[in-house]
Amino acid sequence: MIKVKSFTAIILALMMTILVVSSYSRAADGLTSDEVEAIAKEAYIYGFPMVENYKTMYQYAIDKDGPQYKAPFNQIYNTARVYAPKDTTVVSPNSDTPYSFVWADLRAEPLVLGVPEVDKERYYSLQLIDLYTYNFAYVGTATTGNGAGKYLLVGPNWKGEAPEGIEKVIQSDTEFVFIIYRTQLFNPADIDNVKKIQEGYTVELLSKFLGEEAPPVSPKLDFPAYSAEKVKTLAFFGYLNFLLQFAPTVPGDIEARQKFAEIGIVPGDKFNTDSISPEMKSTIESGMAEGLKTITDKAVTIKSAADLFGTREFMKNNYLNRAVGAKLGIYGNSKSEAFYYIILTDAEGNKLNAAENNYTLTFDKDKLPPVKAFWSVTMYDGKTQLLIENPINRYLINSPMLPDLKRSEDGSLTIYIQKDSPGKDKESNWLPAPDGPLYIALRCYWPKEAILDGEWKLPPVELAK
Repeated sequence: MIKVKSFTAIILALMMTILVVSSYSRAADGLTSDEVEAIAKEAYIYGFPMVENYKTMYQYAIDKDGPQYKAPFNQIYNTARVYAPKDTTVVSPNSDTPYSFVWADLRAEPLVLGVPEVDKERYYSLQLIDLYTYNFAYVGTATTGNGAGKYLLVGPNWKGEAPEGIEKVIQSDTEFVFIIYRTQLFNPADIDNVKKIQEGYTVELLSKFLGEEAPPVSPKLDFPAYSAEKVKTLAFFGYLNFLLQFAPTVPGDIEARQKFAEIGIVPGDKFNTDSISPEMKSTIESGMAEGLKTITDKAVTIKSAADLFGTREFMKNNYLNRAVGAKLGIYGNSKSEAFYYIILTDAEGNKLNAAENNYTLTFDKDKLPPVKAFWSVTMYDGKTQLLIENPINRYLINSPMLPDLKRSEDGSLTIYIQKDSPGKDKESNWLPAPDGPLYIALRCYWPKEAILDGEWKLPPVELAK
């Protein structure tokens, strides 16, 4: 005889199963296999940068036992050094500006971001990135200047006015925000000056800033553990569903989000793959594969990252460009802040490979990148998109190094790109390359109009003579 309690539990379990299965049935109701695949492809492209962003959130702010952990939410972490090969969470990092980081949780209340006065010759910036990976605001040299100030960062549902002492209210479309601080380092001896500036960056809850009682804390979240293997499976959409609950639908996304819901991509819901038929699984997996192929195929054609990063308004809801940006180097700056040239091929259009060739990049006299701050040529492994170990621990050549670089008789500047030393007489200009595929990023911080309007042209990387 079945006990009533057990019988009731069985009935409830069956009802839940029916509800979950029926939700997927309704999701696919009236859709052909091709339509389901197309939706899955679009949803994958839409969600790819968000899930990549979650990887950073999880490793930097949640996984306290992980090797990349920085600090809990709403606390700043300063890195008093430039990035090196051991830093593996973010692909294509710069190695010019020591980073500081804040993962902001704005669900309970806003944050007050404080910046100190920074010497006028030094570039610094706070890049504010929402869960979608849009760069929705900046504080720093190119936007607000180098003076001290306080800025109020608020979530999508916050309403109010800036309290006294606040320079500006900055509103996010999402409840979690990643803030990347970049502070220019002129040379190794300059590190103590950078540390002093980093110590002047402050982050505090609005209630503390006002000296008031704090509002109730936000509900504790069960953050799903990030797994590089799981995101290759249908679990990808489980991560996406989790993130979407903190990203209220904005007008430009309404149609896309409604379409995604037809296959079970719903904010806060579990994407229960056990309840999907084998045919549905296969179709959605095929859509994911098509989405990844579309992102990858476009990524290899990119010569400039100008259209890959920026505000939602600037990018015009181009989900593919947003995904390609995350693939090539998530958290790239908006072009007015830093213009990136991506170098993947030589002058003949062949993919760069230092196992087979030596290369040169030559700037003619008076044709260096025109910038208001500084420029930097950084080397990455073509397979991992990370900085590479090399015998002289040099990952870039940048404009602060110009006094130590050798010029040719005609005044031009040649950078030697190869895995082995070009010789002692040329080693000052050597940018060590991996023993295999490579790619190079030329970053132009606070670019002048000649870059933004295309007047200045990037010289080609050529085979060494």
